[in-house]
Amino acid sequence: MVRRKKEKKKRPAWGIPKGIVLLATPEGWRFVIQPVEGGMLCGRLDIPINTDPQDARAAAAVMVVELARDVHDTDVEVTWDPPPEPWSWTAQITLATHNESPSPATSG
Repeated sequence: MVRRKKEKKKRPAWGIPKGIVLLATPEGWRFVIQPVEGGMLCGRLDIPINTDPQDARAAAAVMVVELARDVHDTDVEVTWDPPPEPWSWTAQITLATHNESPSPATSG
């Protein structure tokens, strides 16, 4: 009997996130990250179930910002939309714009 070689599966190259959905469930805080290229990245926030929704949104935003920085070496901003339901939040994720002030001119 001939055995086939097992092919190593590559992890998908996740694109820059464009949106996030945060859900309060009885099991804990769940999230779905939507990359620009499509698809979804789902998971659970590592915070207690009874965490205040505002703190959960802040934790989710930090997670997305760190993900974009670590994986894509870019900064993003998270803007939360008004909640459609009391247990569900969505946010838009955009590339951060850095407004660097020009260095002061020295007169000679």
